[in-house]
Amino acid sequence: MTPKEEAFASLAEGMIKKLEMRGMEGHYFENREALCSYLKETLPEDAVIAAGGSESVKESGIMNLITSGDYTFIDRKAAKTPEESREIFSRTVLADYYFMSTNAITMDGELVNIDGNGNRIACLAQGPSHVYIIVGRNKVSVDLQDAIQRARNIAAPANVKRLHKQTPCQVQGRCGNCFSPDCICSHLIVTRHCGEKGRIHVFLVNEDLGY
Repeated sequence: MTPKEEAFASLAEGMIKKLEMRGMEGHYFENREALCSYLKETLPEDAVIAAGGSESVKESGIMNLITSGDYTFIDRKAAKTPEESREIFSRTVLADYYFMSTNAITMDGELVNIDGNGNRIACLAQGPSHVYIIVGRNKVSVDLQDAIQRARNIAAPANVKRLHKQTPCQVQGRCGNCFSPDCICSHLIVTRHCGEKGRIHVFLVNEDLGY
């Protein structure tokens, strides 16, 4: 491993202990291939799986794993109308496994997420039996304040570019604290503890993933 990789491996060891104190399970993987191999071995073949919009999940190879396996995948992109979207979301909250990333995670194990319509953070808070969070080393922040700034000024502007939204951060590359109709920052949630021990699993990957 490179010195950078060695440093993150050491950091992840401590973060996993912090996550355990918060009722969450932490897992460390050297790369995305190791993560996908683990999931392929442990996910039940008949599992009902859903996912939030996440570049980390896509870049990790997990979406390919899910869609090519013997799983029931609830595809939120299949919705053509608001009514269909609502119906798909109602099925999503009952999924066995929900895959997502986090906009930031503190070294102390707190998750920070920012969302437009709230479907992703709703499933994080309650619903699916298991929530699997894919976290590249680039998502780690020193503390809560740093994590919130990362979510607003790094993750959000990049996602606005990806989604072709018309917001101040699309132009400025940083949060404009806007109330635009296209705002993707309607909700900001800090997950500091999981009341249902072991429901939330955080997969720390020693690579940069997503925004």
